[in-house]
Amino acid sequence: MPETVLVTGATGFIGSALCKALVTQGHRVRALHRHTSPLDLLRGVRVEHAIGDILQPDTLRQALQGVDWVFHAAAVAAYWRQRPETVLQAAVEGTGNIVEAARAAGVRRVVLTSSLAAMGLPRHGELLDERHTYDLPPNHFIYGYAKYQAELAALRLAERGPELVITNPSIVLGPGDVHQISGSLVVEAARGRAFLYTEGGVNIVHIDDVVAGHIAAARRGRPGERYILGGENLTHRQLFTILTQVVGRRPPWLKLPTWTIGPLASAVDLLRTLVPMPLNGDQLRLSRYHLYCDTSKAERELALPKPRPFRAAAEEAYAWYRQQGVL
Repeated sequence: MPETVLVTGATGFIGSALCKALVTQGHRVRALHRHTSPLDLLRGVRVEHAIGDILQPDTLRQALQGVDWVFHAAAVAAYWRQRPETVLQAAVEGTGNIVEAARAAGVRRVVLTSSLAAMGLPRHGELLDERHTYDLPPNHFIYGYAKYQAELAALRLAERGPELVITNPSIVLGPGDVHQISGSLVVEAARGRAFLYTEGGVNIVHIDDVVAGHIAAARRGRPGERYILGGENLTHRQLFTILTQVVGRRPPWLKLPTWTIGPLASAVDLLRTLVPMPLNGDQLRLSRYHLYCDTSKAERELALPKPRPFRAAAEEAYAWYRQQGVL
């Protein structure tokens, strides 16, 4: 019999995509969101709407009644637009509330959406894997620190149940990123702003592969384990070259020398106090590193196929933004 599933963060990028896939697969899906949350991404999706807030435990009890699985995807994803304490509270306190409420309701399994950011920085020439842990000062990358602390809190609380499986997506791209988190890469490229690049690189994963990884984690993941959900490892130059090809713009031509990144990051932090910007200084400082990852554990234990190419994610995101009238 199909499981009854609760998805937190159901109106966001990952959460809404999860809802759609789970409904398609025959699950009874309950979407947790605040009463003020925009429902555009759930339009036409047959879900039960549960009004609640992960920071208000009293609102979670009814939402969790009769639930078998919880996908906890709620988070402050646009962390650079928020105060650090807000990011940390949502990650740690919110996750703790979900795990405790799930245990009280008799939920069998919780899949926690963490992030590759929770694994810190790799050594030179090394790939991040599930053994890595956050290794930067908290104020150097609050999102990664908050995600790692959320993992620790969830694992500690889940010792008495429910089963907890952690997924660690890299940078997620594809259609549906309404808040332009990673999708800002596509939007900025389409507006002709992808002309410069730095020495480092990142891993980018298609939203469909992230959704498939979450569902596989619920079905096959080992309790207490982390699973990296990643796609292609790309240098920034490769990434922006592909993006500019997709959106029909000139390829990146200006490389920022590594020694300029520190001063520029400080300038970005100053400018952000005056005008909106698509990144903060911490992101720019991290751009000098090759944040590549090894996805073999998830492919092996969760029986996942090889991930989709970055170009496919970029093309679909670009088409979606054009359809939405953003571009």
